Amino acid sequence: MSYEEVAIIGGGSWATALAKIVSGNVKRLHWYIYEKEIIEYLKKHRHNPQYISSIEFDTKKIEFYNDVKSAMESAPIIIFVVPSAYIKNLMGTLDIDFTGRFFVSAVKGIVPDDNVTVTEYFQEQFSLTYSQVGVISGPCHAEEIAMGRLSYLTVAAEEEEQGERVASLLKSPFIKTILSSDIYGIEFGAVLKNIYALGAGINHGLGYGDNFQAVYISNAIREMERFLARLFERERHLFHSVYLGDLLVTAYSQFSRNRTFGNMIGKGYSVRSAMMELNMVAEGYYASKCIYEINQKYNVRIPIAETVYRILYENANAAEEVKELAKKLK
Repeated sequence: MSYEEVAIIGGGSWATALAKIVSGNVKRLHWYIYEKEIIEYLKKHRHNPQYISSIEFDTKKIEFYNDVKSAMESAPIIIFVVPSAYIKNLMGTLDIDFTGRFFVSAVKGIVPDDNVTVTEYFQEQFSLTYSQVGVISGPCHAEEIAMGRLSYLTVAAEEEEQGERVASLLKSPFIKTILSSDIYGIEFGAVLKNIYALGAGINHGLGYGDNFQAVYISNAIREMERFLARLFERERHLFHSVYLGDLLVTAYSQFSRNRTFGNMIGKGYSVRSAMMELNMVAEGYYASKCIYEINQKYNVRIPIAETVYRILYENANAAEEVKELAKKLK
């Protein structure tokens, strides 16, 4: 059913996949992309030359923007898909009117230095209410969306009506949606799973096999449970797809940039070299430092996240760190 206008902010692989899904369910899609050359290419060739280039768009239904303020004020629903490391540079000096608008984060990351989730940042920066923000998350790689493979997404919002509204925008023969109200739990769960997936990549790069990885992941979900329970005490089931499912796919999939990044580190790459070769943002790298700093206040037992932090930020020897971690796993 096509009945509304939606803005998508971001031009990467996940933004491109979401733009394809949403564009089939709206009268008009307002799409902000930072690179002017990508906008011009999309207008002419109908696909993104850098990300998920197999997806073809009906550009007659799309209005492109290179000005983020204009794009965000163009529609009542805003789906934000900008890597967390770039959010403050993009949004920090802007004055945007969010009156009557609903903001949805599809970012699986945390804002560096501020150590807040994306919805928390927008609430603080732009005086949004909690009922004005939502989240899209779940085990859903952009590459599989492009192939039309069956995928599941969770939409979190305080009010069920708003959640259903966003879910209707994701309607597709190969997308199934689940509703939740655990906004912060889902956001922090996505942040943590990126760290654990990066660690799984390190393990693989060091030569650890499936048997060890299975134990590692089962410990990681328990670590996530402890952390979320300490920060946001409420009833939640971490075996649901938005938590455990997203952790599994990010830790094991060939499409996972966090696993790929970690694999390079395990094989001996420096952080800088791995970043340059990956040429995409591995959210787990930034998340690792943020979670480590947040946990200085809460003091939750998170040995896996702390191991990844030491390897990435303290130049600790990966082989020795994982060997010590293995002694703590059950």
